[in-house]
Amino acid sequence: MSQKVYVGMSGGVDSSVTAAILKEQGYDVTGVYMKNWSQDLPGMVCPWREDYQDAKRVAVQLGIPFKMYDFETQYRERVVDYMLDGYKAGITPNPDIMCNQEVKFKLFLETALKDGADMIATGHYARIAHGSGVAPADSLDPNGKAQLLTGIDGNKDQTYFLYRVREDALARSLMPIGDLQKPAVRELARKYGLSTAEKKDSQGICFVGKVGIKEFLQNFVTTEPGAIIDREGKVIGEHDGALFYTIGQRHGLDVGGGLPYYVIGKDMTKNEVYVTNDIDDDKLWNTELVLASEHWINNPPIPGKEYYVRTRYRAPLVKCFVSREHYEAELVVDLEEEVRAVTPGQSAVLYEKIDESYRVVGGGIVI
Repeated sequence: MSQKVYVGMSGGVDSSVTAAILKEQGYDVTGVYMKNWSQDLPGMVCPWREDYQDAKRVAVQLGIPFKMYDFETQYRERVVDYMLDGYKAGITPNPDIMCNQEVKFKLFLETALKDGADMIATGHYARIAHGSGVAPADSLDPNGKAQLLTGIDGNKDQTYFLYRVREDALARSLMPIGDLQKPAVRELARKYGLSTAEKKDSQGICFVGKVGIKEFLQNFVTTEPGAIIDREGKVIGEHDGALFYTIGQRHGLDVGGGLPYYVIGKDMTKNEVYVTNDIDDDKLWNTELVLASEHWINNPPIPGKEYYVRTRYRAPLVKCFVSREHYEAELVVDLEEEVRAVTPGQSAVLYEKIDESYRVVGGGIVI
């Protein structure tokens, strides 16, 4: 009897091809649309109905059962409120990472298993290895540890957003397109004749489509104008809310004349944003990171061992070493080269090189 797999179908080409591949491989596939957000905002129509119909249309094409799970209440509590609270506190949280941790690989997994699934699958560009080997296995190895590996397509690799997923959740998950380049996924969609083959990839916030983060936040937080202050303590402009600004930000400052300015800090109590026009300012560059809220997929990193760290999606991997010498609770990450504009609240993800692949060790929140 074939394994029953519930595929998270968002209405995009990646999850559509995921469902098609698994069906072709002989799995008993059910498509599931997760309704996480449906609220329209001023001038912004939430695309969930269109996405739902696109996912359903593909399920019909593939001849697989199709369901919708309504996670809107839990999503608001676990992802949206987390993001809003972070911005109000002056840090820069990542809702995509929290969505994977709390919704896709927790809530969706738990609901699917109770519903009769053996495993879940998603359209992420990442690979899961079962056991001690690094090649993704075709089936679950009950005696081995599930490991998360970078996707074949380095430009699309999404492991940065997946580092907080638990090992036991990975053991029950499949990510078949992690072995493919994006153009090959498009080509497969055309080969299968899927209606989403030419659909553009979604941009912006993970759950609201094309909306920018500032436009979204303005609907949920109250802000006041405040001073933009340079390194000499001179007020050189006015911002429309300190919480909108992140370290290294250049655009949106509206400070005219001369060299461009970059955000190097902010004071939420005073509602002030601090800037510099010196690209070499030491507040823009880091050679050391301190991480809290750590999460390690298999085992924690070993002090003195060589690792690589990524500080934002698509950022290059930088060689690093870890220690706990200076702090009792937090992990210190020493970088072999400077990294620009690391912002509190963002995640730093550690990788270990294995042959031609990189294994995700885990990571934490920059403080």
